Amino acid sequence: MPDIIKEVLKIVPAEKIADSAFEGANIVLYTNDKEFFLDHQSIIRQAVSEFKKRIEVRPHPSLCMEPEKAEKRIRELIPEEAGIQECLFDPPRAMVIINAEKPGIVIGKQGEILRAIREQTFWVPLIKRIPPLRSKLIEGIRSVLFDHAEDRKKFLDKTGHRVYDGWLREKKHEWVRISFLGAARQVGRSCLLLQTPESRILLDCGIDPSQEGPESYPFLDAPEFNISEIDAVIVSHAHLDHTGLIPYLFKYGYQGPIYCTEPTRDIMALLQLDFIKIQRNEGEDPIYTTEDVRSMVLHTICIDYDAVTDITPDMRLTFYNAGHMLGSAIVHLNIGNGLHNLVYTGDIKYARTNLLEAAHTQFPRVETLIMEATYGGRDNVMNSREADDYMTEVVTNTFKRGGKVLMPVLGSGRAQEVMIIIERLAREGRIPKAPIYLDGMLWDITAIHTAHPEYLNRNIRQEIFYKENNPFLSDIFVQVGSNKERKQIMLEEGPCMILATSGMLQGGPSVEYLKGLGEGSKHSLVFSCYQPPGSLGYRIRAGEKEVLLRENGKQQVIKMNMEVHKVEVTGHSDRRELMNFVKHCNPQPRKVMTLHGEASRCLDLATSIHQQFRMETLAPKNLETIRLK
Repeated sequence: MPDIIKEVLKIVPAEKIADSAFEGANIVLYTNDKEFFLDHQSIIRQAVSEFKKRIEVRPHPSLCMEPEKAEKRIRELIPEEAGIQECLFDPPRAMVIINAEKPGIVIGKQGEILRAIREQTFWVPLIKRIPPLRSKLIEGIRSVLFDHAEDRKKFLDKTGHRVYDGWLREKKHEWVRISFLGAARQVGRSCLLLQTPESRILLDCGIDPSQEGPESYPFLDAPEFNISEIDAVIVSHAHLDHTGLIPYLFKYGYQGPIYCTEPTRDIMALLQLDFIKIQRNEGEDPIYTTEDVRSMVLHTICIDYDAVTDITPDMRLTFYNAGHMLGSAIVHLNIGNGLHNLVYTGDIKYARTNLLEAAHTQFPRVETLIMEATYGGRDNVMNSREADDYMTEVVTNTFKRGGKVLMPVLGSGRAQEVMIIIERLAREGRIPKAPIYLDGMLWDITAIHTAHPEYLNRNIRQEIFYKENNPFLSDIFVQVGSNKERKQIMLEEGPCMILATSGMLQGGPSVEYLKGLGEGSKHSLVFSCYQPPGSLGYRIRAGEKEVLLRENGKQQVIKMNMEVHKVEVTGHSDRRELMNFVKHCNPQPRKVMTLHGEASRCLDLATSIHQQFRMETLAPKNLETIRLK
């Protein structure tokens, strides 16, 4: 029995506990005493206060009512208007997952229905929201986790043992160092390796969508990287430039945990599956398979914002809202029990948007801040109000002449931001009402947004929960699911707007629409996200009038007669917001490193932070290793 369990059982009566297990850093005690299961709160609060760990008591599976009888009783206890879809029983963990349209009704006033379920069935209920828009992906992920419940329990217990079983490596000195394996003085292939005498942690592992082949991958051939030594991977958010290579790690033997928020898990799995599909469509062999993505999902541990969890014996993780996209997180790491505190922003938006709250700036401690510089140059200042007005003008003028607006978008985040803006403009009568087509994986990702309204800003939450006016369910949005529908949209007369991936015109349905609409002068092409140098989107936005497209060995030249517009609807902070983020970061960091930006922007932002705040700053290069402590 691990030492921490022995210590816990000095407070919790050992005779009441039949078994114990870890679920990551959480401690689960299984009891075969019915009375203790129903009335253990005070003694567990004492143990939690003593050890500062999450400790949960569950019934031993032998106490649980038979699943068929339990489901019947659960359905009797829960009002019909809750919209229960199904109950999934996880016998190894004594839990029942209740999928419902209205989780609040399932919970009941002050949790009375949940208590009744526990008292009458001796199962621990876990409530999951059914998205108003059906998502096959969410259903598939829940099914995978359910079908592999026993394997999942063993994996979570193994992860807990890594945290609590003591040091694996010899500790002669205390030190912290970080290696930049990607995204240093560039946008794309984000990947950082954090090392201590005990731990090897990977922060993100993405691709560069604007490059092909090995140039698009992080430097995993660096001498300090050894996949067999990696203890954990921490994911800041779901975009492929931060997650696109994670399944590749599993392909080559990684079997450890992936830490992220629940929306990040869902969206990154969808983006990775789409990446496989795009590679196949372009006649390439995918660098990993759907089985590798499934393995990643099974090894993912989802952490809520503000929840503290141990991930190795000398490292503690907390996620905070980053404001960039649904579920995006700022990573705070307490290293060596206060030896050093690191904040890695991933991608941040330090301003409230139509979709999300502004990035978090209050931390327990921070010595080193590693932050993005995508729009870190002196001239990278944007005005969201002007962007809304400009987009209104472009859409209105295009619709008036009977044209179509094509907006290539990133699969998640900016697409939903645009949807909120367009829905509001149409509702207010500021643009003519016309169908808004969602192509690629946008429908599934929008469904994921409807499954996690708690991650949206308070205005959208109020619209959904109190006014029952979910903007994502507006009848102006139409799902596109096939090549036949895509061709029909391009042939139809009359105005419409098309939101399609990929946002950089690097494959995906947006390129198909460009082929069909590019030579039509009444149509408009609107760029709303960052276009990396070398990408097709970058070349068109820069004024290229003839573009060569290749697909399956065939070439096609498109004369760009469409009007080309740029509207910055971005989930990244501009220069002013980045400087304000550092200003309001509390406590103030001692050292700031800039990355995830063109070299000039990383250097410019680092210089300005040093000059204004008198902090030590650095814009590292790829393959640099820096000692933090």
